[in-house]
Order: sequence, then C-alpha cells, then structure tokens
Amino acid sequence: MKKQIAGKCFDEERALYHLQNTELTGCCFAGPADGESALKESLDITVRDCRFSLRYPLWHSRRFLLESSSLDALTRAPVWYAEEGVIRNCTIEGIKCLRECDRMEVYDSLLRSPEFGWKCRGLTMVGCEADSEYFLFESRDIEIDRLRMSGKYSFQYVENMHIRCSELATKDAFWHSQNVTVEDSLVKGEYLGWYSEGLTLIRCRIIGTQPLCYCKGLRLIDCTMEETDLSFEYSEVEAEIKGKILSVKNPRSGRITADAVGEIIQEDSIMESGCRIEIRAEKRTLDSSPVS
Repeated sequence: MKKQIAGKCFDEERALYHLQNTELTGCCFAGPADGESALKESLDITVRDCRFSLRYPLWHSRRFLLESSSLDALTRAPVWYAEEGVIRNCTIEGIKCLRECDRMEVYDSLLRSPEFGWKCRGLTMVGCEADSEYFLFESRDIEIDRLRMSGKYSFQYVENMHIRCSELATKDAFWHSQNVTVEDSLVKGEYLGWYSEGLTLIRCRIIGTQPLCYCKGLRLIDCTMEETDLSFEYSEVEAEIKGKILSVKNPRSGRITADAVGEIIQEDSIMESGCRIEIRAEKRTLDSSPVS
C-alpha cells in the first residue's frame, strides 16, 4: 500500500527528493522559497489533483502517474529524463516539457508547452490538444491518436511515428522525418514534409503552399489537396489524389494521379525528372520530363 500525503504545500529545494511508493493528493508546489526539483529521482509515485508552479519537478522520475493536475508557465522543464510515466487529464503550460524521456504516455491533456517532447523514445499520445513550437523534435517510436495541435516547426527529424484521426495546423511539419504514417487527418501548413523519407499519408486532407518537396519514398493514398501550389518538386512520389492539385512542379519520379491539375510546371529543373502525371477527368497521361 502506498504512503499518503494530502493537502500540503512544498516550496523548498528538492522538497520530496527520491520519494518512493507514495500517493500525493491535493498538494501544491509553490511558495516564497522558490525551490527546484521537488520530486526528482522519485519512483512509483502517484500525483493527483496537484498544482505546480516551481521548476523541474519530475526529473529522473520512474514509474509515475501524474493525473488531473496543473503545471503553470513557471513550471519550466517539468519532466526530463523520466521513464515509464503516465500523464492523464493535465494542463501543462511550462516550457520544454518531456525531454529525453523513455516510454511515456500522455492522455486527454492540454499542452501549451513550447518545445514539447524533444528527443523522446516510445511516446504515446491520445486525445490531447497541443500548442507548441518544434513539437516532438528528434523523437522516435511514437503513436498518436486524436491530437489537435497548432505549431510552427513540428515533427522535425522524427522517426517511426504513426498518427491517426488528428488535426495538425503547423508550418514546416515532418521535415527530415523518417518512416512516418498519417491516417484520416487534416494537415494544414506550409512546406509540408520537405526532405522526408518514407512519409505516407492515407485519406488525409492536405492544405497549404509548396508541399512535399525533396521527398524520398513518398506515398499519398486517397488524399485531397487544397491550395497546394508548386507541389512535389524533386520528390520520388506515388500519389492517388481525389480532386484537384493547384500545381505540380518538376516531380522527380513515380506517378501522380488526380482528377485535375491546375498547372504542370516543367522549368528550371536541376535534375532529371520523369514522373508520370495521370489526369482522370481528362483521361490523359503526361510525362513531367522537361521538354528539350
């Protein structure tokens, strides 16, 4: 049975350092002493209905549950180097939450945390809402379901990620990513997926300028594209598009099938381009190779 700590406030340095096998309920971590690292090196703890307003509370923590709690903007870098943690129904506003963590799970939480989830391994996120720049930078082995997010430079250098049923409003998403699949999702932004390898989009709605350039092993299956001008430049692509692509420019290889393409641009190519473009509505096939 776990020890119990309820209704107490802590503000001193390392207030509960190396706490083990304990449940904290209704506690606050704030006060004039302005101490850091309240729960550093903790093991097998449950933190429920607590309020945090001090820096670095859960560094090097293992096998913890953080539930129904709030971490305000003063709770900087709240969870680093942690393992096997579960975060559920929390509001996190501290910058740089989750850094170099292993096997973390985040459920039904509101994340207003710039630079969230850097260099993590084995991350699961379900039913979350996120507002974050550089979201999940250099993380790997990620499962995401029902995420609503807004950001700027999201999913850069990620590896082995699967996203389902999500709404992603972000600039420069998936740059240099490897082995990423996105299903049944809205992806809205600029310069989507540049320099990616093995990016697959299935039944997605894609919105924004100059998407999917310099890609290797790119696949689009039953997707729609809106406001997508200058698409697929120098990409290796296999794409089945429902509806119209605004314009396609110098795709490198593969095949693009769409109901309509507003413009096919074959100019200023610096490499050989031989992608086949099939336009269903006109029942014709074009070769994108530049005309000599």
